[in-house]
Amino acid sequence: QVQLVESGGGSVQAGGSLRLSCAISGPTEGLNLLRWFRQPPGKQREFVSSIDIAGRTNYPDSVKGRFTMSHDNVKNTIALQMNSLKPDDTGMYHCGVIISGRSYWGQGTQVTVSV
Repeated sequence: QVQLVESGGGSVQAGGSLRLSCAISGPTEGLNLLRWFRQPPGKQREFVSSIDIAGRTNYPDSVKGRFTMSHDNVKNTIALQMNSLKPDDTGMYHCGVIISGRSYWGQGTQVTVSV
């Protein structure tokens, strides 16, 4: 059974940084996409970043230039380095993977950015 566990969330002031990690366990044969999404309070889940098995990344304009996603395929972890954080970045951050067409998600880690 594939499992994902996020860590690294916390509370920071605007302008600060956090680094989120996601540990992936279980069978990952067929892995082809890794992602981070977030859910701000009272809003729908929104896309934050993705990386494919070739290392190509994709970010929405809201985080481009501030967030960097990486994948360590030896340790089977993904990371999200978040710099210049803004109050709008507040939310529950979830990592996810697509393996052989099926999506798996972690329980999330909370990020709170104060003014």
